[in-house]
Amino acid sequence: MNKEIVTVGQIEVDMTSSMAEPDFNHLPLLTTRDLVLFPGVTIPISLGREFSRELAKMAADRHIYIGVVAQTDPEVEFPTDQLCDYGVIAEVVKVLEIPDDKTTAIVRAHGKCKILDVRSMETIHGALEATVKPIKETKARMTDKEMVALVSTVKDTAVKIVKKTTEAPPEMVLNIVDISDPTLLINLIATHMPLPISAKTEILATPRIKERAYRLLTNMARSEQMLDIAQSIHDRTRQKISEQQRNVFLQQQLESIREELYGDEGPDADAANLRKKAAELDMPEPVVKIFERELSKLSRYAPQSPDYSVQLSYLELLTDLPWGKNDAPVSDIAHAHEVLDADHFGLEKVKERILEQIAMLISAPSSHAPIICLVGPPGVGKTSLGQSIATALGRKYRRVALGGLHDEAEIRGHRRTYIGAMPGRIIDALRRCGTSNPVILLDEIDKIGSDFRGDPSSALLEVLDPEQNCRFHDNYVDVDFDLSQTLFIATANTLSSIPAPLVDRMEIIDISGYLPEEKTEIARRHLLPRLIAEAGVDAGDVNLTDDALAALIDTYTGESGVRQLEKRLAAIVRKIVLRKVSGQSWPQPVDSADLNGLLGAAPYIRERYEGNDYAGVITGLAWTAAGGCVLYVETSLSPSKGEKLTLTGKLGDVMKESASIALQHVRSHADSLGIASDALTDRAVHIHVPEGAIPKDGPSAGITMATSIVSALTGRRPKPRVAMTGELTLRGKVLPIGGVKEKILAAKRAGITDAILPEANRKDVDEIPDIYLHGLEVHYVSDAAQVFDLALLPTETAD
Repeated sequence: MNKEIVTVGQIEVDMTSSMAEPDFNHLPLLTTRDLVLFPGVTIPISLGREFSRELAKMAADRHIYIGVVAQTDPEVEFPTDQLCDYGVIAEVVKVLEIPDDKTTAIVRAHGKCKILDVRSMETIHGALEATVKPIKETKARMTDKEMVALVSTVKDTAVKIVKKTTEAPPEMVLNIVDISDPTLLINLIATHMPLPISAKTEILATPRIKERAYRLLTNMARSEQMLDIAQSIHDRTRQKISEQQRNVFLQQQLESIREELYGDEGPDADAANLRKKAAELDMPEPVVKIFERELSKLSRYAPQSPDYSVQLSYLELLTDLPWGKNDAPVSDIAHAHEVLDADHFGLEKVKERILEQIAMLISAPSSHAPIICLVGPPGVGKTSLGQSIATALGRKYRRVALGGLHDEAEIRGHRRTYIGAMPGRIIDALRRCGTSNPVILLDEIDKIGSDFRGDPSSALLEVLDPEQNCRFHDNYVDVDFDLSQTLFIATANTLSSIPAPLVDRMEIIDISGYLPEEKTEIARRHLLPRLIAEAGVDAGDVNLTDDALAALIDTYTGESGVRQLEKRLAAIVRKIVLRKVSGQSWPQPVDSADLNGLLGAAPYIRERYEGNDYAGVITGLAWTAAGGCVLYVETSLSPSKGEKLTLTGKLGDVMKESASIALQHVRSHADSLGIASDALTDRAVHIHVPEGAIPKDGPSAGITMATSIVSALTGRRPKPRVAMTGELTLRGKVLPIGGVKEKILAAKRAGITDAILPEANRKDVDEIPDIYLHGLEVHYVSDAAQVFDLALLPTETAD
């Protein structure tokens, strides 16, 4: 039967079919999630939503036309405004019920329409209807050569895309080849091509078929390019996966072999443990790269080879170092003050400086720590002060002994190429502390030596420079480590043996000796309680009176510190414990009269000055590494052929020069001093400094020697209990000296009542607390004549 085709509102309708005439004002809409249907195309549509199934069944049963329009957002379940502007007028040819509760509708599209007004249907809940405007499309003319070439290009491109993708149905290739109608071909390809909804909607909205074909070809070319890129990525990924599978297979075989050889222990277990430890650390990026490189070397060594153990030790050190680990900063300044006071008596200036540093750390925790050097005689508490500082700061503490160190590698570490190589003491201390901001005590820094193995003091220049130690390089570790947060505290007895560049990098804090009163308090508060606790006796078993402690300090010790005092107290405790264990007892408390029975005869005499019975014997004040001491200078005259100067007492070069200067000054000022002009003619001058086994050097005995020579030549005896110190020039000027506080303490220990010091040292004495000067009168001089008047008795008194 021939079809009778009429146009209804620009839509061709087959009047011989049973379809009702379309109602463009109330056209039901079938909304699709990812399908844009083009005119003339018949396609099965899977219906997943209930209202879509009801709408399709209604259209099939009543033989009415519907609109098919795509959603702009496929995720919306009940679309209202989320619809494209253009769709198609179609008929539902058949509805197929498929098992598993699936429904498919065979839909044939007729003409294109524009969606004008969308609203909900009253009969089907959730479904939509719309007022649409039919749009008639122009037919393609195959007489146009451009159109023929365009259609051919579109067809070839579509075939390529279908073969490259799985989204288009495979049978589409046959449909494309068999279709001769260019309009239907363009619409069929546009319907099935894997293009975005927005792109397909733009293609559908294009009124002319030729323009639609160009737009379709542009989008297909872009899609083909993306498919080629995706395929290239897929091929490369599959190749990498194949290589990875091969490597995994070989690795599994290698692991099986190693498991047979070594069991659970082996390179893999070591590497896994090291990598796990490294993951918990905050290693800098350069260190991470070196760690991974060295870890890969470990897997290439056999566990029984020497290289394996060397490599393993190195990697273990890298993971043991405290990368990024810091102790929490202290925030209680009062607690720090209590700790310092509880551990050490006196040392107020040192405590004040430490509290200043703690305050700085509280204010700016990330600031660079200074380098502190505690300088003082032995036994004054320099080493124990470092421990107290660590406790006050709440940090880890490590002591590094530098006394007698000769090898530079002890500081910088050895190269790993050497057998038995190990890191330097600084890195080792940090590893043992487990934090990068501990307190490290560099003990006896003035006792470092140097030989053919290097100069350790030069290696310390990098360690003790806050501007450089943030990149400290240990030869064994072979990577930079940040020491800027580490608080270094050095101790020394003297600065004279420390290189000047190293001294310049440190902040010097002088710790002078203790007064007898301070030693008594230290013995009461610290030494005796500790010794009694170590002996395991009761506190009442050992009790010393104040007189006993004073006598012990004056006559059984001769030091600036308290180390000898502790030994004497320990000897007393041992004697008493021995008697207690033997069933005997010692009368308590121990008095000064009991010391002879417990310790024997006193080795020291408090008043060690030579008195004023002999002319030519003068008491001087000297400084040594053990603190201050009294120094005696003796001068005697004897006949000789010509002038002669003899020096004895193991004097150094500087002290020999001082003796020559003193003699020359006396000779040139003989008239003003009341010395006969021929007094030194054919006379030998012999200057002796007793205790000749002890080396002595320094310029501070200049005025002492000059006074001794004048005393010997004039017969004027020295005033009682007078001691002096100062450098002398040929003109008779008295120059300043160092170690003033130590010399003042030595004078008090020796029972000196008058001390003669250079005028330029007045400022040093002003800084000494009054308790140190109690019972001692200080005289300041600037000229040798003043010294002679203050130190020597008049001539008439000497007779």
